[in-house]
Amino acid sequence: MGQELARRIARRLTTRQRSIWEGEGPYAPNQPLGEGVVHFCIRILTLQRKICFAPRTGNQSPFVLVEEWLGHAIPDIDPDVARAELLRRYLRRYAPSTRVDFAAWLGVNPGDTGPWWNLIQEELTPIEFGGTSWILTEDLDALRSAPQPEGVRLLPPHDPYTQMRDRETIVDKRRHRRLWKTVGEPGAILLGGKITGTWRPRKSGRKLTVTVTTFDSASARDKKLLQDEAQQVARLRGALSADVVFDSQ
Repeated sequence: MGQELARRIARRLTTRQRSIWEGEGPYAPNQPLGEGVVHFCIRILTLQRKICFAPRTGNQSPFVLVEEWLGHAIPDIDPDVARAELLRRYLRRYAPSTRVDFAAWLGVNPGDTGPWWNLIQEELTPIEFGGTSWILTEDLDALRSAPQPEGVRLLPPHDPYTQMRDRETIVDKRRHRRLWKTVGEPGAILLGGKITGTWRPRKSGRKLTVTVTTFDSASARDKKLLQDEAQQVARLRGALSADVVFDSQ
């Protein structure tokens, strides 16, 4: 969209203005100055709640006018109210957590979390688990009475559960390099609430081959659960069946 808008604007400019507009700008290699300016304007329009992303279509992320898509404008809300609610929603899904973890999730420096964290400080309770972290006080009972997880799930690469910063809480540190890779990250096996290995799919025609690498030897029951889950994944990927290859390391 930035390219198209920049081209349309260029047609309305004088010869001298167009030469500057179409010249390389300072924002990205080989990007015309005008296109970079348009990209910044698009960001401003999103902050002003004029446009937003619609659901992806293939590899494209289309923009839409907010009022046309939703049928109404986004209501005004006090910034402090919005920040407090954002942090509450984060903690309901990822607590116990810390300011550092929240900053990483939000994309700010840890020292800049005050405008969010300070707003609900009285709603938080500290938890000691390898250091001090925090949880919403109203969620304490749910944490203490959480049911024991059952069954198996083949989590895809970059699943939200594996992308948080408290990695040692869910996987022994000596196995981190097998799960988190710079390139070609595998999926994770979540069995009985614990990450017990990795998996990789390969589709050929209407058949999906799932290579499972477990951290420890898998029981016959666990293998059956993994095979059943692989069949579910196969259907989601448009395959008729799934073959599971087990590889324990």
